[in-house]
Amino acid sequence: MASPRVFIDGEAGTTGLQIRERLVGRTDLELLSIAPDRRKDAEARAELLNAADVVILCLPDAAAREAVGLISNPAVKVIDASTAHRTAEGWTFGFPELCKSQRAAIKAAKRVSNPGCYSTGAIALIRPLVQAGLMPADFAVSINAVSGYSGGGKPMIAEFEDQAGPAYTTVPYRLYALGLEHKHVPEIQVRSGLLTRPLFSPAVGRYAQGMLVEVPLHLALMGAGPSLQDVHDVLTRHYRGEAFVEVVSLKACEAMKTLDPEGLNGTNRMKLFVFGSEEGRQARLVAQLDNLGKGASGAAVQNLNLMLGLPEAAGL
Repeated sequence: MASPRVFIDGEAGTTGLQIRERLVGRTDLELLSIAPDRRKDAEARAELLNAADVVILCLPDAAAREAVGLISNPAVKVIDASTAHRTAEGWTFGFPELCKSQRAAIKAAKRVSNPGCYSTGAIALIRPLVQAGLMPADFAVSINAVSGYSGGGKPMIAEFEDQAGPAYTTVPYRLYALGLEHKHVPEIQVRSGLLTRPLFSPAVGRYAQGMLVEVPLHLALMGAGPSLQDVHDVLTRHYRGEAFVEVVSLKACEAMKTLDPEGLNGTNRMKLFVFGSEEGRQARLVAQLDNLGKGASGAAVQNLNLMLGLPEAAGL
């Protein structure tokens, strides 16, 4: 029996390259590739898009929509790593740990939208609390986050690495999306089950990859006013048995003094932490992940495995 054929449209980009690295050498898949000089040839792309069993789109939003439009073969399955379809009707959200039914939904899907990197951390922290009734759906949620500069793709990588380039910067840390508009906000709200738009404050640091996503909470303002233990218990129950998501014990959290955004680089893992003050009735929930791993390419491979009926951890 022939191995499933996979085509990465946009394999020369940051996410595409990392997906390819995770797939090269696997004997249970056949990787299709387009000649570099034909990457913008619609006819050549359409041929490969329709010849694959699964297509992974690593493209800007408009190009991702165009690629989907080029697919006429009804048997082709699609994983879109762009923002284009993350809240679109008919697309399954590619976060297997979202809820008990999500893994089965991804397995059965023809169209899967990969979550954003920030969204993965934020949704992982918020969704279980809303689902359990611990956080009211209309709660005013704030999210603070920092990512390595690889999250901005080739233009931002050049800013931090190309010393001869016109945009080169030596800034150690900077805020952005100051107008409170960011492409991940709609999916965070929809997939977390929030009725109120969250306030999202992202930043980028002078390091290549890795991220921290933080949700600070006034526990006394959350419904019945849960304790740190209540919050930790909900997260622990939600992710029990998951291979790629770990809820760190409260005892370990209490002993920690700092947290490194690069701590899970090169993996498809995510760790969730519950810090805070029981006396002060405040909490800091933090997700640690690799923005190019569980936040992008690792998640795409995880979804690919599920859609093809292969071991979920293959290549990860």
